[in-house]
Amino acid sequence: MGLIEKIKDGSARAGVVGLGYVGLPLAVEIAESGLEVTGIDVQKHKVDAINAGKSYIMDVPSERVASLVRAKKLSATSDYSRVAELDTINVCVPTPLRKTREPDLSFIVDSIRAMAPHMRPDQLLVLESTTYPGTTEEVLVPILEEVGLRPGVNVEVAFSPERTDPGNKAYSTRTIPKVVGGMSPRANEAAVALYGRCIDKVVSVSSPKVAEMVKLLENTFRSVNIALVNEMAMLCDRFGIDVWEVIEAAATKPFGFMPFYPGPGLGGHCIPVDPQYLTWKARAEGLEPRFIELAGQINAQKPAFVVSKVVDLLNDRGKALKGAKILALGVAYKRDVDDVRESPSIDVMTLLLEKGAAIEYADPFVASVEVAGRKFTSVEPTEERVAAADVVLLLTDHTAFDRPGIAHAGRLIVDTRNAFKGIVSERIVRV
Repeated sequence: MGLIEKIKDGSARAGVVGLGYVGLPLAVEIAESGLEVTGIDVQKHKVDAINAGKSYIMDVPSERVASLVRAKKLSATSDYSRVAELDTINVCVPTPLRKTREPDLSFIVDSIRAMAPHMRPDQLLVLESTTYPGTTEEVLVPILEEVGLRPGVNVEVAFSPERTDPGNKAYSTRTIPKVVGGMSPRANEAAVALYGRCIDKVVSVSSPKVAEMVKLLENTFRSVNIALVNEMAMLCDRFGIDVWEVIEAAATKPFGFMPFYPGPGLGGHCIPVDPQYLTWKARAEGLEPRFIELAGQINAQKPAFVVSKVVDLLNDRGKALKGAKILALGVAYKRDVDDVRESPSIDVMTLLLEKGAAIEYADPFVASVEVAGRKFTSVEPTEERVAAADVVLLLTDHTAFDRPGIAHAGRLIVDTRNAFKGIVSERIVRV
Protein backbone atom coordinates (compact mmCIF):
# COMPACT_ATOMS: atom_id res chain seq x y z
CA MET A 1 0.00 0.00 0.00
CA GLY A 2 1.32 3.45 -0.90
CA LEU A 3 2.05 6.36 1.43
CA ILE A 4 -1.02 8.43 0.58
CA GLU A 5 -3.35 5.45 0.82
CA LYS A 6 -1.94 4.58 4.27
CA ILE A 7 -2.47 8.15 5.49
CA LYS A 8 -6.04 8.19 4.23
CA ASP A 9 -7.06 4.80 5.65
CA GLY A 10 -5.43 5.48 9.04
CA SER A 11 -2.76 2.78 8.92
CA ALA A 12 0.16 5.22 8.57
CA ARG A 13 2.43 5.76 11.54
CA ALA A 14 3.24 9.41 12.22
CA GLY A 15 6.15 11.06 13.98
CA VAL A 16 6.66 14.54 15.39
CA VAL A 17 10.21 15.71 16.12
CA GLY A 18 10.29 18.45 18.76
CA LEU A 19 7.57 18.34 21.41
CA GLY A 20 7.34 22.01 22.39
CA TYR A 21 4.68 24.69 21.89
CA VAL A 22 4.20 23.59 18.26
CA GLY A 23 5.05 19.90 18.24
CA LEU A 24 3.02 18.62 21.17
CA PRO A 25 -0.33 20.19 20.11
CA LEU A 26 0.23 18.87 16.59
CA ALA A 27 1.10 15.37 17.84
CA VAL A 28 -2.07 15.31 19.92
CA GLU A 29 -4.25 16.40 16.99
CA ILE A 30 -2.74 13.79 14.65
CA ALA A 31 -3.16 11.08 17.28
CA GLU A 32 -6.78 12.07 17.91
CA SER A 33 -7.39 11.74 14.16
CA GLY A 34 -6.66 8.03 14.51
CA LEU A 35 -3.00 7.68 13.54
CA GLU A 36 -0.44 6.20 15.90
CA VAL A 37 2.04 8.96 16.76
CA THR A 38 5.60 8.75 18.06
CA GLY A 39 7.01 11.97 19.46
CA ILE A 40 10.78 12.45 19.40
CA ASP A 41 12.57 14.94 21.64
CA VAL A 42 16.08 15.14 23.04
CA GLN A 43 14.83 16.53 26.36
CA LYS A 44 14.23 13.60 28.68
CA HIS A 45 11.77 15.43 30.95
CA LYS A 46 9.41 15.97 28.00
CA VAL A 47 9.63 12.35 26.91
CA ASP A 48 8.99 11.14 30.45
CA ALA A 49 6.05 13.52 30.90
CA ILE A 50 4.32 12.40 27.70
CA ASN A 51 4.77 8.70 28.47
CA ALA A 52 3.32 9.37 31.93
CA GLY A 53 0.29 11.02 30.35
CA LYS A 54 1.20 14.53 31.48
CA SER A 55 1.25 17.76 29.49
CA TYR A 56 3.62 20.69 30.07
CA ILE A 57 1.89 22.94 27.52
CA MET A 58 -0.98 25.09 28.83
CA ASP A 59 -3.07 24.71 25.67
CA VAL A 60 -2.93 20.90 25.85
CA PRO A 61 -4.73 19.47 28.90
CA SER A 62 -3.07 16.44 30.49
CA GLU A 63 -6.36 14.57 30.12
CA ARG A 64 -5.97 14.59 26.32
CA VAL A 65 -2.41 13.29 26.51
CA ALA A 66 -3.25 10.62 29.09
CA SER A 67 -6.19 9.35 27.04
CA LEU A 68 -4.04 8.98 23.93
CA VAL A 69 -1.21 7.29 25.84
CA ARG A 70 -3.68 4.79 27.35
CA ALA A 71 -5.07 4.07 23.88
CA LYS A 72 -1.50 3.53 22.61
CA LYS A 73 -1.98 6.29 20.05
CA LEU A 74 0.77 8.53 21.49
CA SER A 75 4.20 7.77 22.87
CA ALA A 76 7.51 9.62 23.12
CA THR A 77 11.18 8.73 22.80
CA SER A 78 14.64 10.26 22.38
CA ASP A 79 15.70 7.48 20.02
CA TYR A 80 15.96 8.73 16.43
CA SER A 81 16.23 5.17 15.10
CA ARG A 82 12.46 4.94 15.63
CA VAL A 83 12.13 7.08 12.50
CA ALA A 84 12.50 3.86 10.47
CA GLU A 85 9.08 2.76 11.74
CA LEU A 86 7.30 5.92 10.61
CA ASP A 87 5.51 6.90 7.43
CA THR A 88 5.26 10.64 8.10
CA ILE A 89 7.63 12.90 10.06
CA ASN A 90 6.88 16.49 11.10
CA VAL A 91 9.89 18.50 12.29
CA CYS A 92 8.94 21.19 14.83
CA VAL A 93 12.25 22.23 16.38
CA PRO A 94 13.27 25.75 17.49
CA THR A 95 14.88 28.24 15.09
CA PRO A 96 16.30 31.05 17.25
CA LEU A 97 18.60 33.88 16.26
CA ARG A 98 22.29 33.97 17.07
CA LYS A 99 23.69 36.93 19.01
CA THR A 100 24.76 38.30 15.62
CA ARG A 101 21.04 38.32 14.59
CA GLU A 102 21.71 35.60 12.03
CA PRO A 103 19.45 32.52 11.72
CA ASP A 104 20.47 29.59 13.90
CA LEU A 105 19.41 26.47 12.00
CA SER A 106 21.44 24.10 14.18
CA PHE A 107 18.33 22.45 15.64
CA ILE A 108 17.01 21.70 12.15
CA VAL A 109 20.35 20.45 10.89
CA ASP A 110 21.01 18.32 13.98
CA SER A 111 17.58 16.69 13.91
CA ILE A 112 17.66 15.94 10.17
CA ARG A 113 21.17 14.52 10.44
CA ALA A 114 20.08 12.36 13.37
CA MET A 115 17.08 10.93 11.53
CA ALA A 116 18.44 10.71 7.95
CA PRO A 117 20.38 7.42 8.43
CA HIS A 118 17.17 5.80 9.66
CA MET A 119 14.85 7.15 6.98
CA ARG A 120 13.64 4.98 4.14
CA PRO A 121 11.90 5.40 0.78
CA ASP A 122 8.22 6.39 0.61
CA GLN A 123 8.20 8.54 3.72
CA LEU A 124 6.84 12.09 4.02
CA LEU A 125 9.05 14.66 5.77
CA VAL A 126 7.46 18.01 6.62
CA LEU A 127 9.44 20.88 8.12
CA GLU A 128 7.36 23.27 10.27
CA SER A 129 10.11 25.32 11.93
CA THR A 130 9.98 29.00 10.95
CA THR A 131 12.91 29.92 8.73
CA TYR A 132 13.98 31.92 5.68
CA PRO A 133 12.77 31.17 2.13
CA GLY A 134 14.88 28.42 0.59
CA THR A 135 15.79 26.53 3.77
CA THR A 136 13.97 23.32 2.80
CA GLU A 137 15.73 23.08 -0.54
CA GLU A 138 19.11 24.51 0.48
CA VAL A 139 19.61 22.95 3.92
CA LEU A 140 17.30 19.99 4.40
CA VAL A 141 17.46 18.36 0.95
CA PRO A 142 21.29 18.07 0.73
CA ILE A 143 21.34 16.13 4.02
CA LEU A 144 18.78 13.68 2.66
CA GLU A 145 20.69 13.29 -0.60
CA GLU A 146 23.78 12.26 1.38
CA VAL A 147 21.93 9.05 2.35
CA GLY A 148 20.44 8.47 -1.10
CA LEU A 149 17.03 10.04 -0.52
CA ARG A 150 15.82 12.25 -3.38
CA PRO A 151 12.66 14.37 -2.94
CA GLY A 152 10.01 13.52 -5.48
CA VAL A 153 11.82 10.30 -6.41
CA ASN A 154 11.99 8.03 -3.38
CA VAL A 155 10.95 10.37 -0.53
CA GLU A 156 8.47 13.24 -0.22
CA VAL A 157 9.39 16.59 1.32
CA ALA A 158 7.22 19.61 2.16
CA PHE A 159 7.18 22.74 4.28
CA SER A 160 4.21 23.83 6.37
CA PRO A 161 4.66 26.90 8.60
CA GLU A 162 3.46 26.58 12.16
CA ARG A 163 0.78 29.09 13.17
CA THR A 164 0.51 28.33 16.87
CA ASP A 165 -0.85 31.14 19.05
CA PRO A 166 -0.46 30.15 22.73
CA GLY A 167 -3.39 31.09 24.91
CA ASN A 168 -5.74 31.84 22.00
CA LYS A 169 -9.17 30.57 23.00
CA ALA A 170 -10.77 31.34 19.63
CA TYR A 171 -8.30 29.48 17.40
CA SER A 172 -6.50 26.20 18.05
CA THR A 173 -4.16 23.95 16.10
CA ARG A 174 -7.18 22.29 14.52
CA THR A 175 -9.04 25.46 13.52
CA ILE A 176 -6.13 27.53 12.18
CA PRO A 177 -5.81 26.90 8.40
CA LYS A 178 -2.61 25.04 7.44
CA VAL A 179 -0.47 26.15 4.51
CA VAL A 180 1.47 23.39 2.71
CA GLY A 181 4.12 23.62 -0.01
CA GLY A 182 5.56 20.36 -1.33
CA MET A 183 8.61 19.74 -3.52
CA SER A 184 6.49 17.59 -5.82
CA PRO A 185 2.76 17.15 -6.57
CA ARG A 186 2.81 13.86 -4.64
CA ALA A 187 4.44 15.56 -1.64
CA ASN A 188 1.66 18.15 -1.67
CA GLU A 189 -0.98 15.44 -1.92
CA ALA A 190 0.53 13.46 0.96
CA ALA A 191 0.89 16.52 3.22
CA VAL A 192 -2.65 17.66 2.45
CA ALA A 193 -3.90 14.15 3.28
CA LEU A 194 -2.00 14.14 6.59
CA TYR A 195 -3.14 17.58 7.75
CA GLY A 196 -6.61 17.02 6.32
CA ARG A 197 -7.16 14.36 8.97
CA CYS A 198 -6.72 16.79 11.84
CA ILE A 199 -6.91 20.39 10.51
CA ASP A 200 -10.19 21.97 9.40
CA LYS A 201 -8.72 23.70 6.33
CA VAL A 202 -5.52 23.00 4.38
CA VAL A 203 -4.20 25.50 1.83
CA SER A 204 -1.83 24.16 -0.80
CA VAL A 205 0.80 26.42 -2.40
CA SER A 206 3.22 25.78 -5.26
CA SER A 207 6.51 25.22 -3.37
CA PRO A 208 8.21 25.05 0.02
CA LYS A 209 9.78 28.45 -0.67
CA VAL A 210 6.33 30.04 -1.02
CA ALA A 211 5.16 28.38 2.21
CA GLU A 212 8.29 29.57 4.02
CA MET A 213 7.66 33.13 2.85
CA VAL A 214 4.01 33.00 3.94
CA LYS A 215 4.97 32.74 7.61
CA LEU A 216 7.49 35.57 7.36
CA LEU A 217 4.95 37.83 5.66
CA GLU A 218 2.36 37.12 8.35
CA ASN A 219 4.62 38.04 11.25
CA THR A 220 6.42 40.88 9.49
CA PHE A 221 2.97 42.37 8.85
CA ARG A 222 2.29 42.22 12.57
CA SER A 223 5.70 43.56 13.51
CA VAL A 224 5.39 46.55 11.19
CA ASN A 225 1.88 47.44 12.34
CA ILE A 226 2.78 47.05 16.02
CA ALA A 227 5.75 49.35 15.38
CA LEU A 228 3.41 51.89 13.82
CA VAL A 229 1.06 51.88 16.79
CA ASN A 230 3.95 51.92 19.28
CA GLU A 231 5.33 54.99 17.54
CA MET A 232 1.85 56.50 17.52
CA ALA A 233 1.65 55.89 21.28
CA MET A 234 4.90 57.79 21.83
CA LEU A 235 3.68 60.65 19.63
CA CYS A 236 0.34 60.80 21.43
CA ASP A 237 2.14 60.92 24.76
CA ARG A 238 4.11 63.97 23.59
CA PHE A 239 0.91 65.61 22.27
CA GLY A 240 -1.02 64.90 25.48
CA ILE A 241 -3.49 62.62 23.70
CA ASP A 242 -4.81 59.25 24.91
CA VAL A 243 -3.66 56.83 22.21
CA TRP A 244 -6.16 54.20 23.36
CA GLU A 245 -9.05 56.59 22.75
CA VAL A 246 -7.64 57.36 19.30
CA ILE A 247 -7.41 53.65 18.39
CA GLU A 248 -10.90 52.91 19.70
CA ALA A 249 -12.39 55.71 17.60
CA ALA A 250 -10.37 54.80 14.48
CA ALA A 251 -11.54 51.18 14.78
CA THR A 252 -15.11 52.26 14.13
CA LYS A 253 -14.20 52.74 10.45
CA PRO A 254 -15.64 49.66 8.69
CA PHE A 255 -12.97 49.57 5.96
CA GLY A 256 -9.32 50.44 5.43
CA PHE A 257 -8.31 50.17 9.09
CA MET A 258 -7.32 47.26 11.33
CA PRO A 259 -6.66 48.07 15.00
CA PHE A 260 -3.31 47.13 16.54
CA TYR A 261 -2.51 47.98 20.13
CA PRO A 262 0.64 49.33 21.79
CA GLY A 263 2.42 47.70 24.69
CA PRO A 264 5.73 47.76 26.55
CA GLY A 265 7.50 46.31 23.51
CA LEU A 266 7.32 43.33 21.19
CA GLY A 267 7.31 39.80 22.56
CA GLY A 268 6.87 36.12 21.84
CA HIS A 269 9.11 33.80 19.88
CA CYS A 270 7.78 34.61 16.41
CA ILE A 271 7.05 38.29 15.87
CA PRO A 272 10.36 39.76 17.10
CA VAL A 273 12.38 36.95 15.44
CA ASP A 274 10.75 36.10 12.10
CA PRO A 275 11.38 39.47 10.38
CA GLN A 276 15.07 39.04 11.20
CA TYR A 277 15.12 35.86 9.10
CA LEU A 278 13.71 37.84 6.21
CA THR A 279 16.16 40.72 6.55
CA TRP A 280 19.10 38.27 6.76
CA LYS A 281 17.99 36.50 3.57
CA ALA A 282 17.34 39.83 1.83
CA ARG A 283 20.88 41.02 2.57
CA ALA A 284 22.27 37.73 1.30
CA GLU A 285 20.50 38.54 -1.98
CA GLY A 286 21.91 42.07 -2.07
CA LEU A 287 18.70 43.79 -0.92
CA GLU A 288 18.24 46.25 1.94
CA PRO A 289 14.87 45.79 3.74
CA ARG A 290 14.85 49.23 5.36
CA PHE A 291 11.12 49.28 6.19
CA ILE A 292 11.29 45.99 8.12
CA GLU A 293 14.45 47.04 9.96
CA LEU A 294 12.92 50.36 10.96
CA ALA A 295 9.94 48.56 12.48
CA GLY A 296 12.30 46.45 14.56
CA GLN A 297 14.13 49.53 15.78
CA ILE A 298 10.91 51.27 16.81
CA ASN A 299 9.65 48.25 18.73
CA ALA A 300 13.02 47.88 20.44
CA GLN A 301 12.74 51.48 21.74
CA LYS A 302 9.47 50.90 23.59
CA PRO A 303 10.84 49.35 26.82
CA ALA A 304 13.17 52.35 27.27
CA PHE A 305 10.22 54.68 26.64
CA VAL A 306 8.22 52.95 29.40
CA VAL A 307 11.13 53.30 31.82
CA SER A 308 11.55 56.99 30.94
CA LYS A 309 7.86 57.53 31.74
CA VAL A 310 8.31 55.85 35.12
CA VAL A 311 11.31 58.10 35.80
CA ASP A 312 9.36 61.24 34.87
CA LEU A 313 6.32 60.28 36.93
CA LEU A 314 8.45 59.58 39.99
CA ASN A 315 10.32 62.87 39.52
CA ASP A 316 6.99 64.70 39.44
CA ARG A 317 6.34 63.20 42.88
CA GLY A 318 9.76 64.19 44.20
CA LYS A 319 11.21 60.66 44.16
CA ALA A 320 14.17 59.16 42.34
CA LEU A 321 13.97 55.86 40.47
CA LYS A 322 17.02 54.57 42.34
CA GLY A 323 15.72 52.79 45.41
CA ALA A 324 12.07 53.15 44.34
CA LYS A 325 9.86 50.11 44.99
CA ILE A 326 8.43 48.82 41.70
CA LEU A 327 5.79 46.09 41.58
CA ALA A 328 5.70 44.71 38.03
CA LEU A 329 2.48 42.98 37.08
CA GLY A 330 3.12 40.27 34.49
CA VAL A 331 6.32 38.93 32.93
CA ALA A 332 4.81 36.66 30.24
CA TYR A 333 4.93 38.11 26.75
CA LYS A 334 1.13 38.24 26.51
CA ARG A 335 -2.07 37.75 28.50
CA ASP A 336 -2.83 34.44 30.22
CA VAL A 337 0.17 32.41 29.01
CA ASP A 338 3.29 31.17 30.79
CA ASP A 339 5.64 31.98 27.91
CA VAL A 340 8.39 34.54 28.61
CA ARG A 341 10.28 34.13 25.31
CA GLU A 342 11.39 37.56 24.06
CA SER A 343 9.06 39.15 26.63
CA PRO A 344 9.30 42.96 26.71
CA SER A 345 8.51 42.78 30.42
CA ILE A 346 11.97 41.30 30.96
CA ASP A 347 13.53 44.16 28.99
CA VAL A 348 11.67 46.76 31.06
CA MET A 349 12.62 45.10 34.34
CA THR A 350 16.26 44.83 33.24
CA LEU A 351 16.42 48.57 32.53
CA LEU A 352 14.79 49.38 35.88
CA LEU A 353 17.26 47.17 37.74
CA GLU A 354 20.18 48.80 35.94
CA LYS A 355 18.93 52.17 37.20
CA GLY A 356 18.77 50.95 40.79
CA ALA A 357 15.06 50.29 41.27
CA ALA A 358 13.93 47.68 43.81
CA ILE A 359 11.71 45.28 41.86
CA GLU A 360 9.18 42.61 42.68
CA TYR A 361 6.94 40.95 40.14
CA ALA A 362 3.60 39.16 40.20
CA ASP A 363 2.53 36.69 37.52
CA PRO A 364 0.03 33.87 38.13
CA PHE A 365 1.52 31.86 35.25
CA VAL A 366 5.27 32.32 35.78
CA ALA A 367 6.54 31.13 39.16
CA SER A 368 10.11 32.34 38.69
CA VAL A 369 12.17 34.19 36.11
CA GLU A 370 15.74 35.33 35.60
CA VAL A 371 16.30 39.03 34.95
CA ALA A 372 19.75 40.56 34.46
CA GLY A 373 21.37 37.45 35.93
CA ARG A 374 19.18 37.45 39.04
CA LYS A 375 16.43 34.98 39.86
CA PHE A 376 13.09 36.43 40.92
CA THR A 377 10.09 34.59 42.36
CA SER A 378 6.53 35.72 41.76
CA VAL A 379 4.74 37.37 44.68
CA GLU A 380 1.06 37.81 45.43
CA PRO A 381 -0.20 41.30 44.48
CA THR A 382 -1.90 41.77 47.84
CA GLU A 383 -3.46 45.06 48.86
CA GLU A 384 -0.58 45.69 51.28
CA ARG A 385 2.08 44.98 48.64
CA VAL A 386 0.33 47.16 46.06
CA ALA A 387 -0.02 50.00 48.56
CA ALA A 388 3.65 49.75 49.52
CA ALA A 389 4.91 50.11 45.97
CA ASP A 390 6.03 53.50 44.69
CA VAL A 391 4.93 52.34 41.23
CA VAL A 392 2.69 49.49 40.16
CA LEU A 393 3.76 48.78 36.58
CA LEU A 394 1.25 46.78 34.53
CA LEU A 395 3.24 44.99 31.82
CA THR A 396 1.04 41.98 31.00
CA ASP A 397 -2.73 42.23 31.30
CA HIS A 398 -3.52 38.83 32.82
CA THR A 399 -7.23 38.48 33.50
CA ALA A 400 -6.51 37.19 37.02
CA PHE A 401 -5.30 40.58 38.23
CA ASP A 402 -7.80 42.35 40.49
CA ARG A 403 -7.96 45.62 38.61
CA PRO A 404 -10.43 47.45 40.90
CA GLY A 405 -8.51 46.36 43.99
CA ILE A 406 -5.17 47.39 42.51
CA ALA A 407 -6.61 50.72 41.35
CA HIS A 408 -7.93 51.38 44.85
CA ALA A 409 -4.70 50.51 46.70
CA GLY A 410 -2.02 51.70 44.28
CA ARG A 411 -0.35 55.09 44.77
CA LEU A 412 0.85 55.30 41.16
CA ILE A 413 -0.12 52.84 38.45
CA VAL A 414 1.57 52.85 35.06
CA ASP A 415 -0.58 50.90 32.61
CA THR A 416 1.12 49.79 29.36
CA ARG A 417 -1.80 47.64 28.13
CA ASN A 418 -4.92 49.73 28.81
CA ALA A 419 -5.81 47.06 31.38
CA PHE A 420 -7.51 49.64 33.62
CA LYS A 421 -9.85 50.87 30.91
CA GLY A 422 -13.03 52.26 32.42
CA ILE A 423 -11.43 52.94 35.81
CA VAL A 424 -11.04 56.68 36.25
CA SER A 425 -8.27 57.73 38.65
CA GLU A 426 -5.58 60.38 38.65
CA ARG A 427 -3.21 57.73 39.99
CA ILE A 428 -3.49 55.64 36.79
CA VAL A 429 -1.29 56.71 33.87
CA ARG A 430 -1.67 54.93 30.54
CA VAL A 431 1.42 54.85 28.31
